[in-house]
Amino acid sequence: MSASGGTPGGNGRAVGGGGLLVVGEVVTDVVVRHASAPLHGTDTPARITTLPGGAGANVACWAARSGCRDVRLLARAGADSAAWHRAALRRAGVRPLLGVDEDAPTGTVVALVDSSSERTFLTDSGAVLRLSPGEWSPSLLDGAARLHVSGYLLFAPTSRATAVLALRDARRRGVPVSVDPASAGFLAGPGAPAFLDLVEGVDLLLPNADEARELTGLPDPSDAAAKLSRHAGRVAVTLGDRGVLLAAGGTVTARVPAVPVGAPVDSTGAGDAFTGGFLAALIAGADDVSAAAAGCRAGAEAVALVGGRPA
Repeated sequence: MSASGGTPGGNGRAVGGGGLLVVGEVVTDVVVRHASAPLHGTDTPARITTLPGGAGANVACWAARSGCRDVRLLARAGADSAAWHRAALRRAGVRPLLGVDEDAPTGTVVALVDSSSERTFLTDSGAVLRLSPGEWSPSLLDGAARLHVSGYLLFAPTSRATAVLALRDARRRGVPVSVDPASAGFLAGPGAPAFLDLVEGVDLLLPNADEARELTGLPDPSDAAAKLSRHAGRVAVTLGDRGVLLAAGGTVTARVPAVPVGAPVDSTGAGDAFTGGFLAALIAGADDVSAAAAGCRAGAEAVALVGGRPA
């Protein structure tokens, strides 16, 4: 394994309101847009695009797009496409801190996007969950105003150990931490209690409605948001075209409307876009409601694009 992409410069200070460090993943997205349901055993017409993706990487790119001037991503990619992913991140204004895996390929996600722009994922984690504790250093937090951890890393022992180190060191330094639960499918069953134990006391939890239901067992997103805000300092539950719920201290504190989208194309990465826009606004000094509105604007931009990154 080798890492490249640099570290925070000279005096360790971030530009502007401080930096955002994302500990997460890069994957290769294969986006399959199909107008009709796939036909078993034969051909179905589709438009297929291969793009750089990954929840953590998407969040980082949207944060940069939303005005955060110092965004870094710690992740792991396979030697097969690490250079391609590194270049894409740099073009988006993100400083890539990528471990290169010689034994596992970059993770791949096939996103099946139907005519309503809703997507279903087929996921091969590849190198993502091999992000190891040796790739973490507390110095990565130098100049960081916030740490964001992608919940995907919490679903496997090696990457979970790395994420736990990052969470521990951020708490020791007083750096606010946000976590995205990442996948209702991975949370199903016994995954939810273990996940809540790991994220207990984080500053900000960012589930979508399905993830909030899996984490709490409560069908109503408002009830789920309120319950989750007893585990985290604040909670933002995204509801797609119904906006976002904010909660703190066991109570829903605000409902922020979504930004209307005339012609949605692909909802892949919409939640990541919300998170990136939300965190960038918080770093710039916005209150939670204003930051959530900024996140909703980024999410609306995302669903008008193919893939999970800014254009």
